[in-house]
Amino acid sequence: MINPRYILLLFSLLLIVGCKNDIKPADTNRVTDKTIQPSEQKETTEPPATEEEFPEAVEPIKIADDIAAKWVELSEKDGFTVDVRYATTHNFTKKKIYDCGKCYLHPEASENLIKVQQDLQKRFGYSIKLFDCYRPRAYQQRLWDAVPDPDYVTPPQKGSMHSRGLAVDLTIVDKDGKELDMGTPYDFFGEEAHYSYNHSDAVKRNRWILKSTMEKYGFKGIRTEWWHFSYRSVSYPLDEWIWPCD
Repeated sequence: MINPRYILLLFSLLLIVGCKNDIKPADTNRVTDKTIQPSEQKETTEPPATEEEFPEAVEPIKIADDIAAKWVELSEKDGFTVDVRYATTHNFTKKKIYDCGKCYLHPEASENLIKVQQDLQKRFGYSIKLFDCYRPRAYQQRLWDAVPDPDYVTPPQKGSMHSRGLAVDLTIVDKDGKELDMGTPYDFFGEEAHYSYNHSDAVKRNRWILKSTMEKYGFKGIRTEWWHFSYRSVSYPLDEWIWPCD
C-alpha cells in the first residue's frame, strides 16, 4: 500500500513544474508605443508653426543712425546757396577743417529753415546763403586744434549746437545772389558783429529781417554773432556721423 504522503508530494511537484512552463521570458526587442528608437526617427516635412503659436512679436529695434530719417541735406535744389567756409581756407582759421562742404541738419531744424527761405523769397525776393550747418565732433576737434581758444571755439568735450545738428550760420542774398550788408563779414569776431553795435540803418534793417524771420520759425540767435542761429524746440546729443564726400 502506497503512503498517502508520497502521493501528495508528487502532486505538488507536478503543479510547480506546470506553473513554470506558463511563464514566458520578456521580449527585450519589443518597442512600446511611446518609445522611438533613434534609428527610426524621421525628418518632419510639416511646415513651421504659425505666428499664432508663438508669443506676440517684440517691436523691431529702431536703428539710431538711420541716416535718411535722422539727417536732411539742404542744397541748391531747395533754393539755398551753399558756401561751407570750413571746407575751404576762406575762414578765420585759414585752414581747411572739413573734408568737403555739405549742409545737413536734423529734420525739425531743416524743415523750419526751408520755411524761412520760402518766407524771405515771398516777402522780399531774398534767399539764404549757408556758411555752416551740422558739424561732426571730429571736425569740432579739428577746429579746436586750429584755434584752442574758448572765446572763439567751443571745446569739443562740451560740444556746440552745430555738433548737435541744430545750428546754422547764414546770411541773406538778393535775387542776384549778392550778400546783404550785415556790417561785417561772416566769422568776424569783433564788436562790430554784435547786435548792439551802432551800425547804419541799412545794416540794422538787414539784420532785423534775418533775425525776425529766423525767430518766427523757432530759431534763436546770439548777441555776438549776427550769422549764428540755433533751433531749440528739440534736443539731440552730440553726434559723430560724417557725411560722405562725392
